[in-house]
Amino acid sequence: MSKTMKAAVMTGIRKLEIQEVPMPTIDDNQVLVKVKHVGICGSDVHFYEYGNIGDFVVKPPFILGHESGGEVVEVGKNVTTLKVGDKVALEPGIPCGKCEYCKRGDYNLCPDVVFLATPPYDGVFAEYIAYPENMAFKLPDGVDTMDGAMVEPLNVALHAINLADAKLGESALVLGCGCIGMLTILTLKAAGVKEIYAVDVLPPRIEKARTLGVKEVWNGKDVDVLAMVDMVTNGRGVDMVFETAGTVKTTQLTIGAVAKGGRIVITGMAAEPLIPLDIIGLVCKEAKIFSQFRYKNLYPKGIKLIADKSINVKEVVSDTCTLDDLPEMFEKSIKEKDKVIKAVVEM
Repeated sequence: MSKTMKAAVMTGIRKLEIQEVPMPTIDDNQVLVKVKHVGICGSDVHFYEYGNIGDFVVKPPFILGHESGGEVVEVGKNVTTLKVGDKVALEPGIPCGKCEYCKRGDYNLCPDVVFLATPPYDGVFAEYIAYPENMAFKLPDGVDTMDGAMVEPLNVALHAINLADAKLGESALVLGCGCIGMLTILTLKAAGVKEIYAVDVLPPRIEKARTLGVKEVWNGKDVDVLAMVDMVTNGRGVDMVFETAGTVKTTQLTIGAVAKGGRIVITGMAAEPLIPLDIIGLVCKEAKIFSQFRYKNLYPKGIKLIADKSINVKEVVSDTCTLDDLPEMFEKSIKEKDKVIKAVVEM
């Protein structure tokens, strides 16, 4: 096997080069995975465009990408659950396993997590990656590596509806129809929630959301969203509100839209850290707000939902490209973000 491989290396702000980099080697508890598909996350685009997300600052050279599916081509001597030829999805966060959060099962909150493509840790826009056996999940027959790459964003949606304790027959409002918003819609439908309303401001996303079977979808630029919620619920509000857009306005809409005793899940991260909220309105409704950080213990469930066709994650994939074309796809994701819902790299 060659001693080098191709990778997309970020060399500066909005600078991405296809380079030859050292081939990884595995230890006794790892597998070597030939990467087949990698999703482009909004965080990847943000790092590429601005060089940081909050306190996480890219120091080039740096490799982006954390949503991946691939094929095992080599196994360490202690590996027992995977073999050469297995298709896998890689959970991108490797927790320490020792802190109080890991020990109680909340490993998504581990302060020492190694998370792919979050500085200082390189990601997986590369031909191969060495990875721990216990964070590489085997894909069953009928689930391909593009599905495997989409398990990661699916798990964000799954964690959101788990936090909201979504129940059959309830109503929901999804604010934002990007990849996560659309996967939230599909996940709610799979959970038996049929009364789903959605909001976005980009016409192509609004049209796509309509095809997913929402009850109504509104353009937030053209209508008073809270007035529309009042109208369709007879002034009651919806049982659940999912904020996936990551804007100040959509975050502020959540309290007005939720019903008394309802639940709000904040998945998106607005650029402004301090957002004025109607706390009196929240208190008077005795509604609950849940903040969400990634996900936990969901890879097997996400894979199963894809395998049994409860959720078709490919419905939200709008674009594909090769590794060589990745720099152009990043630029397209910035310049034509109204059209690019989810781009996936086919390695």
